[in-house]
Amino acid sequence: MELCITPHGRLVLRDKPDQASGGVNDFPGAALIRQAFLESDARGLLHLATSDLKAALPSDLDFVRQIARNYLTRLCQTPIDESTKAVHPVDPPSSEIEDWIQQAPPMVGLEYLTIETVAHWWSELDTLVRSEIQQHTGGAQAYLSEKNPLWRFVGRVTLHLAENKRDLDYPFAFMATYTSKLSSQGRVQHEPLGRALQNFSGAKNRQALLSLLVPIHKAAESSPLIKELVESNEIYSPLAWTARDAYHFLQEVPVLEESGLIVRLPDWWKSNRPPKPVVNVKIEGKKKSSIGVDSLLGFQVHVALEGEDLTLQELKEILASTEGLVQLKGKWVEVDREKLKQALDHWKNVEQLSNQGGVTFFEGMRLLAGLPTQLTGSTSDINGGVIEWSGLSAGPLLEQTLAQLRQPEDLGSGTPRGLKAELRPYQQTGWNWLRFVTRLGLGACLADDMGLGKTVQVIALLLDEKNSTKKEASDRRPHLLVVPASLIANWKSEIARFAPQLSVGVVHPSEWAASSKTDGQAEVQGQDIIITTYGMLTRTNWLREATWNLAILDEAQAIKNSGTRQTRAAKQLKARSRIAMTGTPVENRLSDLWSLFDFLNPGLLGESKQFSKLVKQMESGASANYGPLRRLIQPYILRRLKTDKRVIADLPEKTEMTVYCSLSRRQAALYADSVAELAAKLKEAKEGGIQRKGLVLAQLMRLKQICNHPAQMLGSGDYDPEHSGKFERLEALCKEMAERQEKVLIFTQFREMTFPLSEYLTRIFERPGLVLHGGTSVKERRELVNAFQAPDGPPYFVLSLKAGGTGLNLTEASHVVHFDRWWNPAIENQATDRAFRIGQKRNVLVHKFVCRGTVEEKIDAMITEKKSLSQEIVEGSAETQLTEMSNAELLQFVALDVRKALND
Repeated sequence: MELCITPHGRLVLRDKPDQASGGVNDFPGAALIRQAFLESDARGLLHLATSDLKAALPSDLDFVRQIARNYLTRLCQTPIDESTKAVHPVDPPSSEIEDWIQQAPPMVGLEYLTIETVAHWWSELDTLVRSEIQQHTGGAQAYLSEKNPLWRFVGRVTLHLAENKRDLDYPFAFMATYTSKLSSQGRVQHEPLGRALQNFSGAKNRQALLSLLVPIHKAAESSPLIKELVESNEIYSPLAWTARDAYHFLQEVPVLEESGLIVRLPDWWKSNRPPKPVVNVKIEGKKKSSIGVDSLLGFQVHVALEGEDLTLQELKEILASTEGLVQLKGKWVEVDREKLKQALDHWKNVEQLSNQGGVTFFEGMRLLAGLPTQLTGSTSDINGGVIEWSGLSAGPLLEQTLAQLRQPEDLGSGTPRGLKAELRPYQQTGWNWLRFVTRLGLGACLADDMGLGKTVQVIALLLDEKNSTKKEASDRRPHLLVVPASLIANWKSEIARFAPQLSVGVVHPSEWAASSKTDGQAEVQGQDIIITTYGMLTRTNWLREATWNLAILDEAQAIKNSGTRQTRAAKQLKARSRIAMTGTPVENRLSDLWSLFDFLNPGLLGESKQFSKLVKQMESGASANYGPLRRLIQPYILRRLKTDKRVIADLPEKTEMTVYCSLSRRQAALYADSVAELAAKLKEAKEGGIQRKGLVLAQLMRLKQICNHPAQMLGSGDYDPEHSGKFERLEALCKEMAERQEKVLIFTQFREMTFPLSEYLTRIFERPGLVLHGGTSVKERRELVNAFQAPDGPPYFVLSLKAGGTGLNLTEASHVVHFDRWWNPAIENQATDRAFRIGQKRNVLVHKFVCRGTVEEKIDAMITEKKSLSQEIVEGSAETQLTEMSNAELLQFVALDVRKALND
């Protein structure tokens, strides 16, 4: 099993598709964890931080457990009135949550991990714990002890360290206190720990005194300093300390807090520790005018304090100090001279090596993210004493470039000249960001949610490229666009609609004359854009050997498996810059992430074995930290969610799109046979007769069934997905929805298609869904709707169009698929409105499936041209009614265009 974050921000444990990869079932207690999360997020978090406090957990569960442990730690440091059991609410630490999110491991639904989501988990946990403390007969300490004995040690004794500026020899004071009670104003009242020996004297108070002193003795087991104070009884008295004494104490603060002691420190340490001198490594382009992927970067190494370079004399004083805390420039400065010297020697050596040839752009990016390079050595070398006493930063020009990559909203707005569309603000941001990244020669991943307009943003970029190109037409390099075969028609249509001035050539047999024997190279000369498919890329050498302006992959999840032929072919492409378009989350699977970036920016994440080693090192600590990796890749990914408040207000309520599907060879053969059969029967049928009308309608129904799946027309029951282009296109769409944990309604006008579709979708979503048709009872309908509307309910709902087209409220769905067409927009819109109704809080995407080269495509074109014709076609009284067409007109209308229909 694996932990998932749903679009609603809930935590859910689900079965992994590949149990061999390990998961929750690999250790004892997994069933209890799952049961806890089924009850609520708060119950699951509490279970992890108590019953499984020390258990070895997968990184996703360990991550949320850390959040729960942080909560309980803060709770135990919160004053509790044991007489009334009143516990003050523990507010979420908003300043820390963002750092936690940065360190989150890959998991399903990572894109929904926001500050608001974590704060909501925290608040729910706080509500649950405080409620249970109120109901517990023994109060807070007994409750925490019952949950896990370790928690009862937390929160009674406080150790204070303060400055004593009047004594230069002993500039610090130490004191241990205990919380005696809450004042009437609700404030904590501290008393010296020594007074506890008096206040808790007597047999009746023995347990209270032991409870108070247990954390101190626990700390003494790990802290030599506390052990010495306890054995000498100095722990019970105020003490004057040297700077060295204070520093030793400060170094042991984590151990003391783990033992259950509260530590109060001077503000300059508590807020962010005192400043410390660091080896300031500034990375900047060697050329001062521009930065790009081909830029060589250089180093400047200085020792600085809070950004100000130290003089040679000040550096000598620091390196000569043995105190740990040093007064410098009127403030306390933390110093570890051995580690500082180690860091200085390390970076001086790197500087010397870099001066011999320079540092590549990607090496510089890895350094700034805190990851190793060939110059710096292994992660363990950097993350030892070096990184702690180093401060890596970008020079002014490089910093400006990185800021623009990370904040694309600041790149400007507007629309390219000649674009036949009004871009929404986030789309303007998108194409400006694409332009900026590609002009640097870097690879860009446009990972917007499905329906946010990735296509029009890329078309805007391509049009802008044409507008800004000053070379002669014969000297321009075209762009290469690689797409699934089923999307060729979509791209041609969208380019013609939004940027008709862009010339397009297609390298695919579906666009060539039937008698043509070509590899397409001559036919596409002089075009602005060349469209081809992943399949053609593997078997057409010149596509891989040519040098392109931009190489763009649509549905880039097609290269997530680094071992496939099409992935290897895509990575062989030569281009000024590369773009990947995908609607699936790119950071949730590390192997997918590496393969994608090996295409976009080869070398940024290293070779595959290097990346695997890096991941193991990031996961090897007490808790995994993926922050450096996330910092490294973030500038090259632009991802906007439909749930983003900055986006959702700018979206239409409903977006409709035609999804073109191909035919399998078996479908094409059956379709051609049915058209031939129709032609033969028309010769025998009487013109204008009722028999001919019935014949035409029956054959149209057969053609529809063939377009769905051959098994539907044949009645064979063999619904092999490979035999249907619609099934394969449905898989591509629904895999993306499954990754996003979005729900979908699938409408078909045929009852017999509902169960084959459901069986297929269960495999895609790896979870069962729901089916509703004319045979479903009223009671069952109500139960099915309630199940689907639950936040973690079934992911899909297959409905027959007549039974599910009206009377249902299914607003949990953000997608509607019309698997086959009623050829009547009014009926289809009624079905669509099952999802698009009052209460819907998300944009609804409507996908209308149409098989290319068939009667479906021609009728769709007619409906688009004139909506009213749809009713005339089926119900008819218009002169273009299909049943009243002449035989020649009808046969021409339903004829199969094999080139367009097949995708191989």
